[in-house]
Amino acid sequence: MSILAEILVRKRAEVSSAKQRLAADRLASAAEACEAATRGFRAVLTQASRPRIIAEIKPRSPSRGVIRADFEPVSCAKAYFEGGAAAISVLTDNRYFGGELAYLEIVRRAVPLPLLRKDFVVDAYQVDEARVAGADAILLIVAAFPGADSAAEIRRLRERAGSLGLDALVEVHDDREFEIALESGADLIGVNNRDLGTFEVDLEISERLAGRAPAGVVVVAESGIFTAKDIARLESAGADAFLVGEALMREPDPGVALRELRRKS
Repeated sequence: MSILAEILVRKRAEVSSAKQRLAADRLASAAEACEAATRGFRAVLTQASRPRIIAEIKPRSPSRGVIRADFEPVSCAKAYFEGGAAAISVLTDNRYFGGELAYLEIVRRAVPLPLLRKDFVVDAYQVDEARVAGADAILLIVAAFPGADSAAEIRRLRERAGSLGLDALVEVHDDREFEIALESGADLIGVNNRDLGTFEVDLEISERLAGRAPAGVVVVAESGIFTAKDIARLESAGADAFLVGEALMREPDPGVALRELRRKS
C-alpha cells in the first residue's frame, strides 16, 4: 500500500469517527451559519504583488520527518505575514504532518491573510469543518479520487466549498490528473512536483503543465521550490503562485527566508 493510500484509509476512518462526535447535519448547519466573510484565497493569487507565495505551516512530513522542532504556528504565521506571503497554507493532518484543525483558528486570529486548509479532503464533512475553523480555501487532491467518477466527486466537493464561500485548490501530478481537474470545473489548480509514490521531485512537471492551463485558470506550483531562481524559472513557464513549506520551515527565521525567496533573481 502506498503512503497516499494508507493516509486516505486513515482519513476516512477519522471522518467517520468525527461524525460520531458531531453529526454531519449539525456541522453543515454551523458552516452555513458562519457570518465572517472569507478572505478571497484565489483572488489574492491574482492580485498580490509578484512573486505570490503561499507559505506553509507544517512541523513534519512523511518523507522528510521532523521539519521544525521548535514549531509554533502563530509565530510562523506572523513571520510569513511580515515576510510578504500572499496567503498561508495550514497543515491540519495530525498523524502524518503534525498539524491540527485548531491551528486554522489561531492563525486566523493572528494574521489577516487568506488561509488554505491543507489536508486530505475526501468528504463534504471536512469542507464544513474548514469553514467553521476559519479556512478560506480547501485542498482537493485528484489522486485521492481514483474512480471513474473522480471529476464528478471533485466537482461535488468544489461546489460545496463554493456554497460556503471557500475556494478549492485542486492538486494534480500529471497530464491525466490535469485533465480531470479541468473536467471538474477547477479554476485554481496546484501542480505538485513531488511524486506521491516515490517522493521524487521534478520542477519540469510544473513547467509543462502550467503552459497548458486555459485562460482564467490560476496555476500554483507546489513542492521542490527552494530558491528565487526556482521561482523565476516556474513563473516564466506560466505559474501564477507558489506553495512553499520546507524551504521556509527549516530556516531559523521563516520570515527572513521568505523575503529572500521573494527577491528577484
